Amino acid sequence: MTVVTYKLETFEGPLDLLLHLIDKAEIQIQDIPISDITDQYMAYLHSMQELELDITSEFLVMAATLLSIKSKLLLPKPPVIEDFEDYDYIEDEDYDPRAELIARLIEYRKYKGIARHLHEREWERSLIFSKEPEDLRPYMPVETQSNPVQGLHTSDLIAAFQKALRKAEKRTTVARIQRDEISVKDRIRDVIGALERIGPGGKLLFSKLLDEQIYRHEIVVTFLAILELMKMKQIVCYQERMFEDIVMEWRGEARNHGFSEIEVDY
Repeated sequence: MTVVTYKLETFEGPLDLLLHLIDKAEIQIQDIPISDITDQYMAYLHSMQELELDITSEFLVMAATLLSIKSKLLLPKPPVIEDFEDYDYIEDEDYDPRAELIARLIEYRKYKGIARHLHEREWERSLIFSKEPEDLRPYMPVETQSNPVQGLHTSDLIAAFQKALRKAEKRTTVARIQRDEISVKDRIRDVIGALERIGPGGKLLFSKLLDEQIYRHEIVVTFLAILELMKMKQIVCYQERMFEDIVMEWRGEARNHGFSEIEVDY
């Protein structure tokens, strides 16, 4: 006794089965040979019946549709009637019975491609493992910092924007190219002089070293000077809160280190 083994793929619907048959035949959807596709489709349904598988109504409706299209293509075209006033129905000469089915197949393939792309993205995301958020409040310091933007409204943003515009109006609009004559060494002396006037343990804000007419390169040089002083452990810098001004605190050792002989690599 010969044992026949059937191995059928699982399809989500009749359109999925048709696309499988079209791809297997390596043809374009617009050029489907309706006769061959119909025969293959019917053969597949017969195989499902032999395996006693449930055939849903959608597959049967598609089979009827394919047979209807096949019969229309086999029938000869009606002769051209010059006087057609007495006829209620006129069929277009370029009418293709496959047009509606082709449009459905093209649309289905589009959505199937999108679904495949989303499935690939889902698989890639499944390889990423993340940790659930934890409550970090027990690890926060006792004196917690308040939200720096808490209580601000749109009017505060508008006021800040207007203030920035007023500062921009005071600046010259004429581009000027000049030689950078200020050095980090000179700027260090300026910062130390400002801190000495305050005295040991005094505090100075970074913004106090800048004026409204200062140029961008001067701001950069000032910042580099502060970094160099921090490196030499002459000042300590910190912020009271986020986004607030930088506070510089002098340790009072400037005169003992001879800043007239500072060596910096700038």
